[in-house]
Amino acid sequence: MSEAHEHGHEHERWKHDGVRVIPGNQLDSNTAQTQGMDRRAAINFARTGAQKLWAGTVTIHANAKTGAHHHGHLESVIYVVRGRARMRWGENLEFTAEAGPGDFIYVPPYVPHQEINASPTEVLECVLCRSDGEAVAINLDIEPVEKPETVLWVDPTHPQGGV
Repeated sequence: MSEAHEHGHEHERWKHDGVRVIPGNQLDSNTAQTQGMDRRAAINFARTGAQKLWAGTVTIHANAKTGAHHHGHLESVIYVVRGRARMRWGENLEFTAEAGPGDFIYVPPYVPHQEINASPTEVLECVLCRSDGEAVAINLDIEPVEKPETVLWVDPTHPQGGV
C-alpha cells in the first residue's frame, strides 16, 4: 500500500473518529437522574465512543438539593461554573463543605453524598466528569444529621498551605 493511500485512509478515519465538539445545546438528558438535579451527558460511549469517562453538566435550581446517592465504583469530579455548591457526605450526610465558581469537588467511589444549591436565588451550574462511560447513580434513603460538621480540605502534597 502506498504512503499516500495510507495517509488518505488515516485522514478519513480521523475525520469521523478523531476530535468531537459537542455543542452545549445538544446535551442528552436521557441519563441516570437523581431527584433535585438535571444531569445532561455530553461525552459517553453511546454519543462519542468514550470508553473510560463520562462528562456532562449538572444544574440544581435555587434553594434546591438532590436526594442522597452514590455512583458505585466511579470517581467523580465536579467543576463549579456558576453559583454556590454545598456538598454533604457520609453515612448520615454528617460532613459538609462548600465550593464556588472555579472550584473542583472530588467524590470517591461509593461515598454517599448530596449536592445542595446554597443560594436561595441563583441557579447552580456545574460540569461533571466520571471515571467510566457508565451513568451510575444509586439513590439512597438516608436520614441526615441535623447539623453536619464542616470539613476544610488540606492538600496532602502541601499540608502547610505552601505552593
